[in-house]
Amino acid sequence: MALNPTTIEPLLRAWTAGDLAARDALLHQVYPDLKRIASRHLAHDATGHTLNTTALVHEAYVDLIGRDAPAWQGRAQFFAFMSTVMRHVLIDHARRRTADKRGGGAVRVALSDDLVGGESATDLAAMLDLDAAFDRLAVHAPRLAQVAECRLFGGMTDAEIGEALETSERTAARDWQRARAWLRVALTEDAGD
Repeated sequence: MALNPTTIEPLLRAWTAGDLAARDALLHQVYPDLKRIASRHLAHDATGHTLNTTALVHEAYVDLIGRDAPAWQGRAQFFAFMSTVMRHVLIDHARRRTADKRGGGAVRVALSDDLVGGESATDLAAMLDLDAAFDRLAVHAPRLAQVAECRLFGGMTDAEIGEALETSERTAARDWQRARAWLRVALTEDAGD
């Protein structure tokens, strides 16, 4: 992320202590970074998507302010958390849009570092299948799910993931390889059902 951690960390600490003005100041300050994360989530969506980057950031913000003040451990954790919230906003949006269209057929999904959903019925179904695989991975190996989410949806580097999850860059890289393999197998099995 582009911001200097020395300008973000004090605001995160103040917000954790309950200072809502610090929360608002932080969100104003990191807004461009949040838009970049939202843009990454929406990068491959088909034309005509009803959510744009601004709407996605605002929906994530509404979700965030409805929660108690989290105990932030640093900027990387904050950005990883916001990316997760954005992913859940998109998943909820996809579920609403495909409620009548789902059909039940599993869709194969290729895993790449820039995987995000689209707007076609196939893309939305793939996004929902990936979300279900993420849920299963979170039960099986929570840290691997966090690493994959940071990488796929947050666009975070191994170093940023390591910082966010308080582990080494090398461990984050190994965890990403394991998570990617696990998700690939899970999605292949789903496509075969």
